[in-house]
Amino acid sequence: MDENKTTTVEMTAEEQAQFAAFKEEQEKKARQQRRKENREMYAQIVDEQVATAIPELMSLSEQIKTVKNTVFGNFKSVLDIKADVMSLTKEGGQHSHTFTTSDGSMRITLGSNTIDAYRDTVEDGIAMVRSYIESLAKDDNSRALVNAVMRLLARDQKGTLKASRVLQLRKMADESSDETFQEGVRIIEESYQPAETKQYIRAEYKDEKGWHIIPLSVTDA
Repeated sequence: MDENKTTTVEMTAEEQAQFAAFKEEQEKKARQQRRKENREMYAQIVDEQVATAIPELMSLSEQIKTVKNTVFGNFKSVLDIKADVMSLTKEGGQHSHTFTTSDGSMRITLGSNTIDAYRDTVEDGIAMVRSYIESLAKDDNSRALVNAVMRLLARDQKGTLKASRVLQLRKMADESSDETFQEGVRIIEESYQPAETKQYIRAEYKDEKGWHIIPLSVTDA
């Protein structure tokens, strides 16, 4: 028996259309099955790679945390000595400190990011400043000054008064002889209580090409 022998089947136009539709449906199901299998394979690969990466990254995170805490701990006494030698006060203190080796080849900056924050008494200071400023609105020139000061008292999207604007208020208060204005600004300043968010370390070394930052994050490395 000839296995390679072909058989011709005669079909009507309607039967040919039905067969074509059947064949197309089978091919569609085959494509859908291949895509499903590819998605399952992709999901499996993702699971394997994430499961492998997470423990390594957790280990790296712990190492970074350990080194970071060690560095800050080692420099605590240095910061205390610096405050004593340089006659620095800690209240309202410096939020970053840079230390450079004597030969100028290496330096480390230790600091903390802060956000502006105030005690409740800030509202009393703002009320005093507003009271004084609003009393000045008598003509176009004074109204322009009032608007400028009111903009300095405007809060940001988080409802916080910006410390940089308070500095501008201080300059205006110093130029004023009004005690209410000056006292109001003083209360605002005394209410300032910045909150620390994250501590950071910046390490650099210098060669013939200049200063180079040592990458200390996954993003920078």
